[in-house]
Formats: sequence, C-alpha cells, structure tokens
Amino acid sequence: MLVLVAVHLVGGALLPLLARPLGRLVWAVAALPALATLSWALARAPAVLDGRPAHAGLDWAPSLGLRIDMRLDPLALVMTLVVAGVGLLVLAYGAFYYRRANAGREAGLLVAFAGVMTGLVLADNLLLLYVFWELTTVVSFLLIAGARPGPKRRRAAEQALLTTVLGGLALLLGVLILGHQAGTFRLSAVLADPPRGGAVTVALVLVLVGAFTKSAQVPFHSWLPAAMVAPTPVSAFLHAATMVKAGVYLVARLAPGFADVPPWRPLVLAVGATTMVLAAWRALRETDLKRLLAYGTISELGLLTALLGAGTRTAALAGTAMLLAHALFKSSLFLVTGVVERATGTRDMRRLSGLGARLPATCAVAVLAAASMAKLPPLLGYPAEDAVYAALLEGEIPGERWVLVAVVAGSAFTLAFTGRYVWGAFTTKPVAEQLATQQGGVPRARSPLPLLLPAAVPAALAVLAGGWAGGTDALLAPYAHAFAPPEGKPYHLALWHGVTAATLLAWATLLGGAALLAAGRRLGPLQRGLPRLPDAQNGYRATIRGLSELSVRVTRFTQIGSLPAYLTVVLATVVVLGAGALLFGASPIGDVPLWRTPAELAPALIALGAAVAATASRQRLAAVLLTGTVGYGVAGLFVVRDAPDLALTQFLVESLTLVVMVLMLRRLPPRFTPERPNVVGAWVRSFVAVAIGAMVAIFALVTTDDRRDGSEAPDYAAHLDETGATNAVNAIIVDFRALDTVGEISVLLVTTIGVVSLVRVWGGAGAEPGQSAPVVGPDEPPGPRRGAGVAARSPSAHWDAPQQRWLPGAGERPGTERSMLLEILTRALFTSIVVLSLFLLFSGHLRPGGGFAGGLVAGLGFVLRFLVGGRADLGLAAPVDPGLVAGGGLVIAAGGGLLPIAFGAPPLAAAPWEFHAPVFGTVHGSTSLILDIGIYLLVVGIILKLIAASGQTVGEAR
Repeated sequence: MLVLVAVHLVGGALLPLLARPLGRLVWAVAALPALATLSWALARAPAVLDGRPAHAGLDWAPSLGLRIDMRLDPLALVMTLVVAGVGLLVLAYGAFYYRRANAGREAGLLVAFAGVMTGLVLADNLLLLYVFWELTTVVSFLLIAGARPGPKRRRAAEQALLTTVLGGLALLLGVLILGHQAGTFRLSAVLADPPRGGAVTVALVLVLVGAFTKSAQVPFHSWLPAAMVAPTPVSAFLHAATMVKAGVYLVARLAPGFADVPPWRPLVLAVGATTMVLAAWRALRETDLKRLLAYGTISELGLLTALLGAGTRTAALAGTAMLLAHALFKSSLFLVTGVVERATGTRDMRRLSGLGARLPATCAVAVLAAASMAKLPPLLGYPAEDAVYAALLEGEIPGERWVLVAVVAGSAFTLAFTGRYVWGAFTTKPVAEQLATQQGGVPRARSPLPLLLPAAVPAALAVLAGGWAGGTDALLAPYAHAFAPPEGKPYHLALWHGVTAATLLAWATLLGGAALLAAGRRLGPLQRGLPRLPDAQNGYRATIRGLSELSVRVTRFTQIGSLPAYLTVVLATVVVLGAGALLFGASPIGDVPLWRTPAELAPALIALGAAVAATASRQRLAAVLLTGTVGYGVAGLFVVRDAPDLALTQFLVESLTLVVMVLMLRRLPPRFTPERPNVVGAWVRSFVAVAIGAMVAIFALVTTDDRRDGSEAPDYAAHLDETGATNAVNAIIVDFRALDTVGEISVLLVTTIGVVSLVRVWGGAGAEPGQSAPVVGPDEPPGPRRGAGVAARSPSAHWDAPQQRWLPGAGERPGTERSMLLEILTRALFTSIVVLSLFLLFSGHLRPGGGFAGGLVAGLGFVLRFLVGGRADLGLAAPVDPGLVAGGGLVIAAGGGLLPIAFGAPPLAAAPWEFHAPVFGTVHGSTSLILDIGIYLLVVGIILKLIAASGQTVGEAR
C-alpha cells in the first residue's frame, strides 16, 4: 500500500519532466500507477471480502507515537476500485484531450491526485487521513487553476481552496479531540471501541463540517459548480468520482461507530436530504451541461450522505450501491460532455441541436449513462434506488417519513434533469438552431472516437453491474455487515424483488419524474414564482468582500508602517506572557556562578560593550558591525566553554549575516533617520528592551536548572557508538534528531523562497519582474560605465586598478572600484575554501564540522567571489540555478531518510560503515552522511539565492 501511494507521488513529480521526450506516450506512463493499483486491489479482493483485511504499517517516529498505518477493508476496497478505475479511464481520455504543451503538468497532477486519494481511503490513522485530505485540496486547487489561470479559473480555484480548507481545519480539530478521547489515533481501534461523551459530540460535529465542505453539501456547495471551469478530465475525476466522495467516505467510515451519537443522524439526514432536493431543483434551471451535472452531483452526494450516515445495514448497502453507480454514470456523462464540447465548441444546450443524428455513438453512450442516473432498469441505478427505498421503509431510521418524502422528490427531480441533459445535448431544437445561427452558426461536429471510448467503459460497467446485481451485492455487502442486521432476512441487491412497497415507490418516482420532464417549459415560470432561496455563490462573494473590508479597517490601525512600533508590541507580548509563565510556574533558581573561568570575562565584556555601543550608534554600518561583534563575542564564549561546533557555526553565521546586512545597507541612507522627539516612546522601548533581556536571561537560568522528579534528559553520549560518531553534536543533528533536522531545513528553504518572493528583486538591475538579469561574460561587450566622482578623475590614486577588461564582469563596475590583485587572490583561494568546506562536511561525524558548517564555508566563498568579481564571476563559480541546488539538497536529505524503508528499517535510520583504503587507511562513516550532504547543498543553494536577491552588484548601487 505504501509503495503504491509512493509510486503515484513520485510519478506525479517525474511526469512533467518526461512530457517533452515522450510526447503523448507520457499518458501511457501516467496510467501505470493506476493500473497497478487496480490490479492489486482486484487481487486482494477475495480475501478482503472474506473478512481478512490487508494491513501495512511503518514506524515513522516511534518515540513520538507517529506511525503510518494503512488498511484495505471492504469499504476501502470499493473506494480504491473507484479511484483507480476512473483514474485509469480519465488518463486515457486525457491523452487525446490535452494539448502536448500541458500534457506533463496535467498528467502529473492527475496521477498525484490519484495517489493522495488512494492514501486517503487506505489510511488507518486519523492524522494520516487528515494529511491526505489536505493534499487532495492542494492538488485539486492546482488542477482547477491550470498552468496559466484566467480570472474565472483563478477565482474558482480560490473558492474551492478556501471552502475545503475551512472544513479541513474543523476536521483537524475534530480528529484531535476524537483521538485524544479514544486514547489512540488508529482508526480501526477507534471504531472497535468508540468513545462517548460531550467532547466526542463536539468532535463529531466538527468532523461532519469537514465532510460537508468536501462533499459540497448545503450551504457549502457553491464551490463545486464554480469549479466547472476546469477541464473535463478534472471534472470527471475530481468532481464526479473521487474528491467530492472524500466527505461521503469519511461519513461512511465513522458511521459504524458513531451513528447512534445524538447529533450524528439528525445532522447527516437533514443536511443530506436538504442538499438532495435543493440541488436537484436548481439543476432544472441550468443551461450549461457541466453545471447541470455539477448540481446533479451535489444532489446525489446529499443522498449518499444521508444513506451512509443513517447507521443501518440496508442504508449502508444502498449507499455503497449508489456510490458505485454514481461514480460510473457521472464520470461517463462528464466525459461525454467533454466530447460534445470538443466536437462543437460549446456546452450551452441553447446552441446545441441535432447532435443525436450527427454523433450517434456519443448519444448512445450518453443515453446509457443517463438511464443509470435516472434509475432505469437494468442499469445499476435501478437496484440501488430500490435499496434506498427499502432502507427508508424498514422503520429503523428516526424521522424517516420526511426523509422519504425528500428522497422521492429529489429522485423525481433527478429523472427530470437527466432527461433535460439528454434533450438539451442531443435532440433537434429549431429554436436552438435559430439562436445558434444568429450567434455565428450551428456548431460543427466532428467524430471524437478516441475521446468516446473512455466514456463508454463506465456506462457499459453500469449495465453489467446492474444486470449482475448478485455479484455487485457480493462486493458491497461486506461493508454493510458492520451494522446490525434488521429483524428478518437481510436485504440484498437484485433487479427484481417482486412487487414490494419499495418497488412501487421506485416506479411512482419514475412516473413523477417523467411528468416533470413533460412539463418542460412550464417549470420555468413555476420556479420564478416561488420565493427565491439565498444564493450560496452570492453569499460566498459577500463573505469575501466583508472579510476584505474588515481587514482594511483593522490594518488601518494596526499596520502603521513603523518597525519599532511593531517590535515593541511583539516583544512586550512576549514579556507579558513569558514573565507570567515564569512567575506562576517556574521553580526557584539555585546558586548561579557568575563564571567558571576568568577566560570567560573577556568575550563577555566584548559582547556586552558592543551591544551597548550598537544601541547608541547613529550610523547604520557601525551598528551592524557592532551587532556582529556581539555574535563574535558569544562565539568566543563557546570556545572557552569547550563547544567548538557551536563556536564554528556562530562565527560562520555571523560572518555571512554581516555580509548580507552590508549588501542590504547599500539601499539605505548611511545614518538612521532622525525621528521627532518622543520621550514617552523612547522610554517605552527602553523598558521593553531591558525587560525582554531580563526575561530571556531568567528563562535560560530556570530551564537549565529545572530538573523534575522522574524526568531524564536523553543520554546521547551513551549511544554514540551505535552511530559510529565521535562528535555528539553532529550525531544529534543527523542521527538522534534527524526528523527535526529535515523539518528545520524544509522550513529554512520555504522561508528563503518566501523572503525572495516578497522582496521581488531577483531579476537584478534593469530586468523585468520574473526575468533573470543579464550576465556579462568574458566574450561579451562590457556594460555601461559610470563615473565614480573624484576617484574616477584621479585614476593614478588607484595604481592596481586593471586597465584592460580581460576578466569576467569587467563592465559591471568602474575600473577604479576593481582590484586585480584582490580578484586574483580570491580566485586562488576559492578552491581552498571549497576544499575546506568539503573537509568540514565529510569529517563532521568525527570532529567539529558537518553539512551546515561546510555549507556556510562554501557559501562564504561564493559571497567573496560575488563581492570581488560581480555577477559574471559568481556565474563562473556556480553555473547552476540556486533553486535547483537548494531543492536538490532537500530532496537528497528527504530521500536519504526514506531509503532505509526499502531495507525494512524505520525512516531516517542510519548505519555506520568502514572500509580500508590503500592511501587513507581505515575510513569510518555513516549512512547519515546522505542527510549531511543534503544539508550542505541546501545551505549553499540558499546562500546563492540570497546573493541573487541582493539585486545590484556592489558597483551598481549609487
């Protein structure tokens, strides 16, 4: 199971790279993960249906209780077959639907979505389920928006994202409460012994809110019709067969354990029945084929929510049958709609006429799928609807009478809008032809056979599943066994149960739907005459406008543009909260020695003196240098206290920070901006500064002196032999706390990307936003030169300035600002700096160093090349994209952490190794070196990215 999900995700990442060399064959490669998943599920089906679920697990972080658990049981089997089967058809459809330019991106995203959806239905851990839940939201956002989104697609993607993320936050809170009350986040364990209590009630309400938003239930449904601007394959896969069923699946998954909790049934029945009726009624007004199908999907999702949440055996069987039927007929109809649109250039039924005669095969497939949606025999929709009425007539569902009335009305509306779809798309309508002629002519139709075949398969499967109702029942009934059977003989799917109340009700529904369809145009005045219900789309827009206006009003008072004011508020908040915690919860501080050795006094006094001087300095450069001196003083303290790793890292970080700060100061005046006298503000800032310093000092003393009974710090030194390391600091980073390290470098990379994107100066001087600045090479003409004041008029004062432009970047800055001697020395030393960085990298497991320190040293070497030789020289030293270097480092670090899984070990596990080399002797190491190499590359890439973000070269700044 884990391998299947991983193959989907890896395939989704690689497919955009394979699109150009493979062309249309990239879709065949994209279909392989779905085909493998479908084959695997079918192979496991006999054992799963026989009551032997398949399990897979992986200890991710046992000390934190984090474990990846997956389980294939009857419900997960049905959903996996739906996801893999429909996904396979959609990918085959996409091979002929998408243009080659979009093939890689769209194929990759569709495969990735299939992977995260498969992970969601197989997850046997509540937290893992939530992770996949949110990943479906992210991937669906990218699919709806497209590579170059227009305004409509961008707004639709944002609406889907905001709505489902809001529900996801409610789901997360509910999952946390539920897992805490159950004492475990293992989903099967929670359902085996479901907890009870007021907190569980709150948790279930929050979980249902998340399910309702994902499955587009009223009043959260407006995002689904808006998402119909997405391409047809996206709508068929996400909005017909998979994503929208995630909420329904969650309801079905939790119903066996929680259907009898008081708020559960009233919520799912009320929301589901209301959604079914209102959405079906709204579908009768639509003229766009995809929007009509979208409202039909919302209606049927409401029915599924009510059935699968009802908590009875027959309702569960009816719900899964309807779920499977809906996936088949709705995916087929969405794909048929894409065929119609591709053949005619429109989805507006007011312009479509006569397609039944011009596209008879397409019409036949559409009629077959529509017959299942209308619940006509012998297709699967008919026995599914018979099971629905049987469940509602059993007398086991509270309030079933009004639910039954709502389902009958909704089903009649469903048949009516189904007939409206077929009539609007394929019949001959003189009015439509006349209107089309006025708007440019009747759309031409072409034979789209490659697009039609994937649409015909689910329609044919609906016939097979309905005609072989016994086989379908064998697939779906095992999930229903989780509920107590009713008195008497359990219900089973069949095409004919004889003349029963459910059968009579089903035929009455068909007659009522036919009557509504025959009413035709007379429904329009009726709908307009009824009181107009609130429009959910208008409500969403009003909410967004209200939030925007509120944010403007609030930020008018909070965002005043003063950095000192912002820092004062933030630090004052930290002081208040931190001091309160220290006063009420801290233990007394014991004896605190002022120093352990007199050697500590010198660096401490240097740091304190520089800090005081920095506060009094009025020159920006002096203040930055004094602040750096504080850091160097602290590094000196580390040296005195026998912490060489910390000292090395502190020295390197301070040096790099100083360089970056000085580069940034080129854009600011040399002196701090004089401020108007404000004695009160100065005293407030002084008080806050002293308070934050005192609080941090006291906090450090309290935390280092606080040892509670029964608590023990991890004894890393006792386990160093297991890692093959002698440097405890590096072993902690890449062995004992490797998961923390991967998380921290991920945050570091994301933060860097955010900062660079916020500054928006990566294009350099003279470049358009989003474009790279031109690099002057040794064979290219130099750029414009600018004078340098007196120095430019007196070149004799700079005897070492080069007279000939034979070095790269010669035109980037005036000759008086360049030193040939410094440039040659820099080039000569650069190799040594890189070698030193590699030495620190490879020796870090045994002595001071490591990937972070080595990356900082290499980064400082690149900074030196940039300062001395400009962009061109830096380009020669690092002829790679910094983003690829940083991203590649993260991939190597994470990939190295996942590699042990292939050998049956936990993620991020490391093993020491050694070998004897002829020259070097015995070489010791550890597989954690892979993580260190990833850190090294990530740090180097980030530094290169920050150099690029500094914008102009030194000589270009005025």
